[in-house]
Amino acid sequence: MMHAETRSLTSPRRQGRISAALRKILRHWQLYAIIALPVLQLAIFKYQPMYGAQIAFKKYSVRKGIEGSSWVGMQHFERFFGSPDAISIITNTLTLSLYTLIASLPLAILMAVALNEVPGRRFKKTVQMVTYAPYFISTVVLVSMLQQFLDSRIGIIAILMRYAGIELGNVMGNPGAFKHLYVWSGIWQTNGYNAIIYLAALSGISPELQEAAVVDGCTRLKRIWHVDLPCIRPTIVTLLIINMGSVMNVGFEKVFLMQNPAILSASEIISTYVYRIGLLQSDYSYSTAIGLFNSVVNMVLMLTVNFIAKRISDTGLW
Repeated sequence: MMHAETRSLTSPRRQGRISAALRKILRHWQLYAIIALPVLQLAIFKYQPMYGAQIAFKKYSVRKGIEGSSWVGMQHFERFFGSPDAISIITNTLTLSLYTLIASLPLAILMAVALNEVPGRRFKKTVQMVTYAPYFISTVVLVSMLQQFLDSRIGIIAILMRYAGIELGNVMGNPGAFKHLYVWSGIWQTNGYNAIIYLAALSGISPELQEAAVVDGCTRLKRIWHVDLPCIRPTIVTLLIINMGSVMNVGFEKVFLMQNPAILSASEIISTYVYRIGLLQSDYSYSTAIGLFNSVVNMVLMLTVNFIAKRISDTGLW
């Protein structure tokens, strides 16, 4: 009896809260309409595919489907870690990604700080335009440029080096040169774009801080070290955490286009290996297990770096 009375008392309250929420939605329907498409895109392309992650623990058959396929547990993970290629693939992926991160992050900050200190407005805009323009070059075109410039017979770089008495040989077929070509061509392409984020952060620094530093007798270098860099530290830490969250996701397209049999030992990474095993050899369960391992490592790295950043600098994603 008391149960029924309590339910009858709380039911109108619930109905009141629901109707208030509906009125709020109807009042601000434009805002909900704006976020509807991004939320729908997130649900369809990010959350819905998670259902297929169970393929990594099954012997997947296209004929039987996901539900009809039999469970095999951790068999595909054991197969990957037991394969002779696993160590070299993981090492190549980590080396390429960390090399890119370590080289690109300081250079983008350095360019942003240098442009921020340039007094000439026209010169500053010209440098920004020149360094930002390569970002619009597609990956296919960029790799084609590398192949043409470094061609041992007709490449302009090879010809100039030959005049200097240096024979380059087949650079694109040299395993030792692959990582350097990948990283530094990527820095040339994206450094101007990456610097814009730090330039925006530098523009938000209060002029009063700069004036106080000048009054205290700080040189330009000291102002950069004691004012500019500490003020943009939250931006640097945030971007570092985000980049660490994708450290295992080295760009497939560029690596795949630069690959050839001569450098496969240095250029085979997780994304190209998953493509070759999953799509070319139709081993969907095995490739899904490798991709799931890749995602788990990314998540652990991001959580770890975020935890360390919160402890050290009190800056994090959450």
